[in-house]
Amino acid sequence: MSGRVVHFDVPYDDAERARGFYADVFGWHVQSIPELGYDIVSTGPVDEQGMPTEPGYVGGGMSQRGEPLSRPVITIAVDDIDATLEKVRGSGGAQVGEKIVVAEMGIAAYFEDSEGNLTGLWQNAS
Repeated sequence: MSGRVVHFDVPYDDAERARGFYADVFGWHVQSIPELGYDIVSTGPVDEQGMPTEPGYVGGGMSQRGEPLSRPVITIAVDDIDATLEKVRGSGGAQVGEKIVVAEMGIAAYFEDSEGNLTGLWQNAS
């Protein structure tokens, strides 16, 4: 699974406006999780755990615009987030912020690539 795009994040300034826009234009299902300040986005059918049931599409999330998430971001799955961040640095990129432990699900991190694009990394929990 390493190297595949597995998630996206879209920042918003107005939560209701953004939810409505993506639901109206693309038919996305948006589930708000107020206690996390985050919205889960399904771009296709999902199972009871919210995981895609059809191959070929990626789900994501939306949240209040801020740093580092001031623009849309894709997230790439990796087997070893530390080794990948080392490769990023060695190839002209830079880590942005610290790694983030996401409950018992995994570890996330952000980096800027050689062109200044913000991209996310995801390592599943062992």
